[in-house]
Amino acid sequence: MSTKISNKELKVSSKTENLAAIREFVRDASAQAGLNSKNTDKIVLAVDEACSNIIKHAYAYSANGKLEIKVKSEKEKISITIVDHGSQFDPSLIPEPNLKQIQEERRGGGLGMFLMKKLMDEVKYTNLTKNKNQVVLVKYLT
Repeated sequence: MSTKISNKELKVSSKTENLAAIREFVRDASAQAGLNSKNTDKIVLAVDEACSNIIKHAYAYSANGKLEIKVKSEKEKISITIVDHGSQFDPSLIPEPNLKQIQEERRGGGLGMFLMKKLMDEVKYTNLTKNKNQVVLVKYLT
């Protein structure tokens, strides 16, 4: 595992086509930070869920929005900060999913927040201004 501190940044428009570039960016940054493939996969999936939710909910699939993804790796953790300028979001309004009901109904979706919380050590949402939101995903390396 690497002990160097590094910062990387990616800015893309809010198109679902850009999710592949975001995944590749996060995968590369995680690998450069010295994470194993299991933790890298968890981080990539959590970031993909967060960005998908932003595109769907904050921007209502408008390609005119922007996503800023910053990856900061430190000795003890890796943090991914995602900033958008879409609709505000209050994570406390999202109920815990009923996994049995979702399975029985065989429906997709509704697990994004749940997955992010399970895959990462910390998930923090902040409404910075009226139209500026931030989510920080943290994975500890120890």
